[in-house]
Amino acid sequence: MSSVPSREARGSADAPALPVPGVRRAAPWWSAPSAVAGAVVVGLGLLLARDPHVPGSWGACPSLLLTGLACPACGALRATADLLHGDLAAAWASNPLWVGLVPVLVVAWCLWALRRRAALASRLPPAVGVVGLVVLVGFGVLRNLPATGGALGP
Repeated sequence: MSSVPSREARGSADAPALPVPGVRRAAPWWSAPSAVAGAVVVGLGLLLARDPHVPGSWGACPSLLLTGLACPACGALRATADLLHGDLAAAWASNPLWVGLVPVLVVAWCLWALRRRAALASRLPPAVGVVGLVVLVGFGVLRNLPATGGALGP
């Protein structure tokens, strides 16, 4: 049995086809990458509208408040705002891990979008997640060591 409605079910030849119950249309390939890009653009716009360098403008890091330790993401909002203004040195001083990660994320987004366009599977090997977790934890520990002299601190 065909999933296409008969001519009688559609009405006339000029009328659009009626949706078939139980058949789900796939979203276009560009829908997910566009949604992510749109969310990033909105977030960057909010960063331009509200300066994270003003104390309390974006709240405070819960990790820093509760433990007194800077988490791996501490300073990332300031670093992003500094990158938006073209100040690489100030961004690096706020969060060097984030500054190094931004180009990686841009390339990863582009590859993801291209793989979706080509309808290829886009799963990462589990080792990528493990390496990412090790880097985050390692950076979080190193930035809180007195020996680093605040070079990695926010």
